[in-house]
Amino acid sequence: MPSFEKLYSMGHEQVTFFSDPSCGLKAIVCIHNTVLGPALGGTRLWNYKNEEEALEDALRLSRGMSYKAAISGLNLGGGKAVIIADPNNKSEELFRSYGRFIESLNGRYITAEDVNTTVQDMEYMFNETSHVVGVSKNNGGSGNPSPYTALGVFRGIEAACTKVFGNRSVKGKVVAIQGAGQVGRYLGKDLYEAGAKVIYTDINQTNIEQFREFVPNAQLVGPEEIYDVQCDIFSPNALGATINDNTINRLKCKIVAGGANNQLKEDRHGKILQEKKILYAPDYLINAGGLMNVSLEYEGWSDEKSTQMVNTIYDKTMEVFTLAERENIPVNKAADLKAEKRIEAMRKIKSNHLGHVDPRYPGAKRR
Repeated sequence: MPSFEKLYSMGHEQVTFFSDPSCGLKAIVCIHNTVLGPALGGTRLWNYKNEEEALEDALRLSRGMSYKAAISGLNLGGGKAVIIADPNNKSEELFRSYGRFIESLNGRYITAEDVNTTVQDMEYMFNETSHVVGVSKNNGGSGNPSPYTALGVFRGIEAACTKVFGNRSVKGKVVAIQGAGQVGRYLGKDLYEAGAKVIYTDINQTNIEQFREFVPNAQLVGPEEIYDVQCDIFSPNALGATINDNTINRLKCKIVAGGANNQLKEDRHGKILQEKKILYAPDYLINAGGLMNVSLEYEGWSDEKSTQMVNTIYDKTMEVFTLAERENIPVNKAADLKAEKRIEAMRKIKSNHLGHVDPRYPGAKRR
């Protein structure tokens, strides 16, 4: 298992293990940083090989959430949770038990949907804790955040097109989408409606069939073939680390931009993309639309407010491209610098406002 030294080096504040043998719950909550506010991040349910793999995933994802919130200008910290389970064997009791554990954290961590969790799962948790977002609109929530995540990725792709091709239009561009889940299919729909040619892949037959309904003219290829597709934009929208030593030299694109978290297996892969003259749109920057959307639930959500906020991802992405060019550094490093600068600036003033409690988050009632 990772040592305290590793947790210190990654900057984590808290790692908590929860278990409930009565329903088979095995969960890990990682709170990375709460300088900007309570940690908000989704709960991922996955059939991990072992606890070490699950913890490593939660540690990496929670750190990414801190950077995502910071670079997006949100007053939120970063956290993430994982539940070790078979996605085909979910139950009400599992999520209600998990919701009680989330409640015990007293608002330091607010959770939401992620891979293999749904609005219905959030509803079960909502029976036990108020520290959950992405619940149904009937309960004052915003429902499924995937369309907003996809919209943010689409805006990031537009920014990358502006940088590479001179204008933001995706019309006529070939986009290879890896992962046809909820974010992937909404992104595919946005791209198709804007005139792009879409090629896609997934390992799940249900996802493939649902994607085909969203994007009827899309071309399906095998999971390994997607890396070799001649395209303008390669868009990872499945699990992370797909840009790695085994795949990076196979890419035949000018842009990498997608909704998956932790797309680069290691930071050095950002430098390799720069050397190959492939523009990378940082994942935690352009996939922040879902986080932006659910962050509004405590102050009164509306589709108009959410869409306006998500649309700012275009300008934020252009700012990071400009910073990377000015400093002559990989784009992923530029995004990190921008996020770290805001966290550090807020850390310095925090001691002057120790008594301040933001009413929009823990303890606040939804309107």
